[in-house]
Amino acid sequence: MRSLLVIYSHSEHVSGQAHAVSLGQAGPEHLLESNGYLTLSCHDESEIKQLIHEADAAVLNIPVGTINIWSNRLEQAKAIPLLWWCSAESALSSTESCEANVPVDGILTPSMAAHELNWALHFSAKHFFERQHWLSERKQLTARLEERKWIDMAKGILGEVNGIPEAEAYDLLRKKAMNERKRIVDVAISIVKAQQMLKA
Repeated sequence: MRSLLVIYSHSEHVSGQAHAVSLGQAGPEHLLESNGYLTLSCHDESEIKQLIHEADAAVLNIPVGTINIWSNRLEQAKAIPLLWWCSAESALSSTESCEANVPVDGILTPSMAAHELNWALHFSAKHFFERQHWLSERKQLTARLEERKWIDMAKGILGEVNGIPEAEAYDLLRKKAMNERKRIVDVAISIVKAQQMLKA
């Protein structure tokens, strides 16, 4: 992980810079660049598409309450690890959202030493890959449940129309799929939709 996209909401960037100066703190770019990382600043959605393909991760310098919005925008362009920049100001402005379910893989703070930053980035990348794997498994499981629903409905229709038990209805569905060289679920969907049209 060498290149990081630093994302600001416009107001956060302006007020954050002023506040950081008053506290003697530097923003995420200073911490990252002083430790050998390349940073790309992004202030609006149009810049995401231009910059995200060069980034290995995104650092969100925004209130916690807006993380889900930016996460969705980023996900549409490219799935990358998300880290929240927890400055004194953003921590205070996010206390109301501390129970929010946000998809961040790690947290960075202005006071991090080089080794702490490196470990935070390492574990965030690991957490990101685990999160992506879990999301992929969840998507597959949801798809299988949806397929099962269509197959069960089609079995019911075939059983009722032909006066046969469920096991025989499934065999009939399977044979029809083999004969038509289609997936069972596709045949099941066509049967259910045909019956719905007839009932309409």
